Amino acid sequence: MKIVPPKPFTFEGGKRAVLLLHAFTGSSADVRMLGRYLQKRGYTCHAPIYQGHGVPPEELMETEHFDWWQDVERAWQKLKNDGYEEIAVAGLSLGGLMTLKVAYTYQVKGIVPMCAPMITSDNKERLYKGVLQYAKEYKQLEKKDDEQIEKEMEVFRQLPLDTLTSVNDLIEEVRDSLDMIYAPAFVVQAEQDDMVQPKSAEIIHEEISSDKKELKWYEESGHVITMDKEREQLQEDIYQFLEQLDWETDK
Repeated sequence: MKIVPPKPFTFEGGKRAVLLLHAFTGSSADVRMLGRYLQKRGYTCHAPIYQGHGVPPEELMETEHFDWWQDVERAWQKLKNDGYEEIAVAGLSLGGLMTLKVAYTYQVKGIVPMCAPMITSDNKERLYKGVLQYAKEYKQLEKKDDEQIEKEMEVFRQLPLDTLTSVNDLIEEVRDSLDMIYAPAFVVQAEQDDMVQPKSAEIIHEEISSDKKELKWYEESGHVITMDKEREQLQEDIYQFLEQLDWETDK
């Protein structure tokens, strides 16, 4: 059974734009509910899909952070080309890392990094575990039988892990650049996060140079906080943060 790959989305809502960035092994589905919520409140939201994501997991292992960054830059440029002058950025996990990178590369209105990793020790093991789970689930969705899945997983385990090394390289690059971020920031962290060490959020909050910055913990949420128990509270909190920014354009 062939899986229909997820697609990027653009939800038009007003003159203020928000770029939404998904997680590693995720897709635009990670931020779709948030995008719809903000659209209804007057914000235009656009979410790309990075290369190697939403497709067979073997393709993911052929990509690295340079490829994903190109997709983020294209998404930023798309909003600019569509006439959006003021853009805020919100991203989950790897998307949170990319959000921080956008903030020291471009002129952003405000940022919301959610469950963004800042610590590389033992990160590769966590990523690998996550990738193996993602690969298995993808093959199950393809309706392959257990024997076929195990055969393919054996081959998958032999693939080089350059992709995971690349994620850690990106973490180190972004961490070294946090002091170049001046945009208002709402740093989000799930307390039940089993993918990212929660201390990462404290590092981000402490080391960025923004005058306006806030760190909020969500007690009941896991790593994919945008789709977890406290998602409605998170959506409202992000909306309130965006409303407090110094937008020059009306909705």
